[in-house]
Amino acid sequence: MDKITDVIYAIAKEKDIPVETLFESIQAALVTAYRKNFGKNRQVRVDINRETGEIKVFSRYNVVEEVEDIELEISLEEAKELDPIYEIDDVVEKEETPKDFGRVSALAAKQVVVQRIREAERSSVYDEYKQREQELIYSQIQRINNGVIYFNLGKAEAMMPPKEQIPGERYRVGDRMRSFIIEVKDEKRLSLEAGKLPRDVKGKKGLEIILSRTHPGLVRRLFELEIPEILEGDVLIKSIAREAGSRTKIAVQASREGLDPVGACVGPKGNRVAHIVDELGGEKIDIIEYTDDLSKFIENSLSPAKVSKVRIRGERSAEVVVPDFQLSLAIGKEGQNARLAAKLTGIRIDILSESQDLEKRGYENA
Repeated sequence: MDKITDVIYAIAKEKDIPVETLFESIQAALVTAYRKNFGKNRQVRVDINRETGEIKVFSRYNVVEEVEDIELEISLEEAKELDPIYEIDDVVEKEETPKDFGRVSALAAKQVVVQRIREAERSSVYDEYKQREQELIYSQIQRINNGVIYFNLGKAEAMMPPKEQIPGERYRVGDRMRSFIIEVKDEKRLSLEAGKLPRDVKGKKGLEIILSRTHPGLVRRLFELEIPEILEGDVLIKSIAREAGSRTKIAVQASREGLDPVGACVGPKGNRVAHIVDELGGEKIDIIEYTDDLSKFIENSLSPAKVSKVRIRGERSAEVVVPDFQLSLAIGKEGQNARLAAKLTGIRIDILSESQDLEKRGYENA
């Protein structure tokens, strides 16, 4: 039968866990086991020989004139019998390894190794997916529980809360789809890194990978995936405004002369943007050309409505005039077009029809 050290070294190598971490964890577990069986107040040190695997338990006693607590103290007379050099307030260490401690040791070692393996595997998954935050992932729905969708990632499970799901989109177990990784967290790991004791992390949630279908980043990554010019840097995404499941506006700009950024995103016969629309379940997408000319950018942002005039009012406000028959189109259903245009440009936009503008200006000049 392999020595305990052989097993520890083998597991450390296979699971890429520092071997000393395993030894120290097992020793700490054995201290707890010893105190549980032989006195909870005892000051104990456990040593595992790194070569032979031999386990020894040492109890520590304070040297006193008169013993009041036999678990923690030893008389000066008894201490000097062990070694004449001991004096009052010294600490004496005595080996007190129980005869049947081998069975306790084996059980404690097994529990520690299993726990450390789980922690190492969880840490590995955390590191892998933490690096993929703000990226796309293609995965399959494993189960749906209380409105929360759980995806199978192979090594881990990800979740999509209701607020990250596209309104009206149907989700079924077995469906595969692209999602956006918005956050990867491990509360237990963060607590331990902050120096909290193990008992402080009990009850805390473990590894959580949060996915989204509503985040504007999903649209950005889909455009990068579908439009080679964006991936290569010839077309830049300047801003995105999205109301998931309904409509998105995306502002793009060419980084090289002669390239039509909107045309590149639309693609031949509209097939490039059509693939993105299909991925988003039919969500409408307005592709807007970005320009440093703020008036022109605001005009473009209100597409498909036609704009007659733009008046900039301060740094974050503008007044837009549109033909009378374009007013409802510019505002959009329940104000959506104007709302998305404001989000896209970062400018508060007040929209007037030409008739309203004439009436207003006539009143102002009266």
